Amino acid sequence: MTTLWATIIILGVLITIHECGHFIAARSVGVRVERFSIGIPPRFFTITSINNGWLLKIFFYKRTEGRLRWQPVFQKQIPKPGREGSETEYVIALLPLGGYVKMAGIIDESMDTNIQYKDDELMSKPLWAKLWVMSAGVIMNTILAFIIFASVGYYQGTAEIRNEPVVAELQDGMPAKAAGIIPGDRIIGINGSTIETWDDLTEIIHGQPNKDMALIIQRKNVQINLNITTTSVHFPRSGGIDTLGAIGIAPEVIFLDMTFNEALGVGWFRTMASFGMIVTSLRMLGSGSASVSDFGGPIMIAQLAGQTAEAGWIPFLTFMALISVNLAFINVLPIPGLDGGHIFLHLIEGFIRRPLTLKTRITIQQIGMAFILMLMVTIIFNDITRLFN
Repeated sequence: MTTLWATIIILGVLITIHECGHFIAARSVGVRVERFSIGIPPRFFTITSINNGWLLKIFFYKRTEGRLRWQPVFQKQIPKPGREGSETEYVIALLPLGGYVKMAGIIDESMDTNIQYKDDELMSKPLWAKLWVMSAGVIMNTILAFIIFASVGYYQGTAEIRNEPVVAELQDGMPAKAAGIIPGDRIIGINGSTIETWDDLTEIIHGQPNKDMALIIQRKNVQINLNITTTSVHFPRSGGIDTLGAIGIAPEVIFLDMTFNEALGVGWFRTMASFGMIVTSLRMLGSGSASVSDFGGPIMIAQLAGQTAEAGWIPFLTFMALISVNLAFINVLPIPGLDGGHIFLHLIEGFIRRPLTLKTRITIQQIGMAFILMLMVTIIFNDITRLFN
């Protein structure tokens, strides 16, 4: 149950924030928004902005002409004389995963070709307005990640590692836990070398991936000798990837108060670092040090959402910020069907100084959607395969 509600919250919030960006940007430049939906159809509750008021509808199954259909079962007009309606339909859908904004004058995943180049349609707007509207979702996701990182940093404070070789936490599935090391153990020797600080400890372990080690551990008043084999992890750095030794231990961390300005700096640094991690992952994919099978999709997101929710609200919010950055990055890619694809096509039109034909746009959109579908099938297949391994 935790996994379910955590996934709903993360995807619901992030996609709604993303679509709010498009909505606000569209309204700011006079683009008519036909529908703003929270969730995935079918519609459950709608309220439409009309002249002289609002039109409220509730949808459910109702038998009509001998058939059970999903349709309005309640309808009421809320009068407000003199009000000029925008004709926007605000929707709360039945499935609370995601959302979307339908703007006038844009060919999106709905493949609506009813473009008449009216003043309130996106295609009639200048290039800067088109770029602003299509990039606003990415901007909102980036801002949200920044706010979360800064808020968590301000609440937690500045992390400071106690530079003593004392194990505070162990990672499941790693050599240290398998060898019998427990929290509170002090590692005082490795391969005959005396260990006095945590820096001494990590320097030796990181420098010897996939190597046998002889550890001397102080556990209360008893010294214990343990043999352990390090594993290897890939760690991104400027200019490439380092392969480091690891045994799955962590030191004690204390937190010091952080000022507001320091929190803003932390928010900016962590947001940019998250983008950097994505770029590094793609570089690893291109170099062959990572494969497509290493990438996860909605099932992995759901699993991690549940795990971080059980760990506490700070890990949960941090994970939400990371997914928000990933959503921003993916959407800015110049792939038709994504925001970046729309931006790319608008830039092409700006360069050639004329709009692309509807047939060309539809063809490009269909190719992009097919590519995205194949990519999603591959990623979901990886998720399912990972479940049974």
